[in-house]
Amino acid sequence: MSDMGTFRESVAAWAAGGPGDPARELAARLSVRTAVLLEGPSDVAAVDALAAARGRDLAAEGVCVLPMGGAMNIGRYSHLLGPPGLGLGLTGLCDENEWRFFDRGLERAGAARQGFFVCAADLEDELIRALGVTRVKELVREEGDLRPLQTFLNQPAQQGRAPEQQLRRFLGTKKGRKIRYGHVLVEALASHRVPAPLDSLLACL
Repeated sequence: MSDMGTFRESVAAWAAGGPGDPARELAARLSVRTAVLLEGPSDVAAVDALAAARGRDLAAEGVCVLPMGGAMNIGRYSHLLGPPGLGLGLTGLCDENEWRFFDRGLERAGAARQGFFVCAADLEDELIRALGVTRVKELVREEGDLRPLQTFLNQPAQQGRAPEQQLRRFLGTKKGRKIRYGHVLVEALASHRVPAPLDSLLACL
C-alpha cells in the first residue's frame, strides 16, 4: 500500500473513533495539503481516473482522495481534516440530494463551501449523460456485461424508465460494478465532455 493509502486508512480509523496521532504524523510526513471528500469508492475511482488521464499524480501533489462512506459523514471528516483538526484544504463532490448534509457539516467545521461541487443527481448520472446512452451501452458490451444488462432491462420494474435511469440503476446492482465503471466511463470521455462538477473539482486541486 502507498503512503497516501496508509494515510487514507488512518483517517478512516480516526473517523471511526480511533486515535488521531497516526493520521497527524502521516499528514506532516507526506506534506498533505488537501483532502478530497467523496461519498463512496466509485466517486474515488472516477476522480483517480480523470487525474491519471490528465497526467496528474495527486498523492505526489499532497492531495488525498477519501471515500467517507456516505454523505452524512461529512461533518466528522471535515471536523477532523479541516480547520478544527489537521487544517487541510477541503474539496469534494456530492449528490444533489445530499448537499444539505455537506452544507451543514462544513458550516459546523468552519470550512469553506466553494471547493465543493454538486452533481445533478449523482456522478454516475453526470457521466451517463455526458457519454450518451448509446456509448455507455457500447462500453457495457466491451466490459462483458451486455447479457446482465439485457436481463436487468427486461425486469418489470425497469419498464417505462428513461434509458439514463435504467443504466444508472444497473451500475449499482452488483458489488464493485460502480467502482469499475467509475474508471471505465471517465476513461471513455473526450476531454471536452467531462461533466462540470468533476472538471471543476480537478481544476481546483
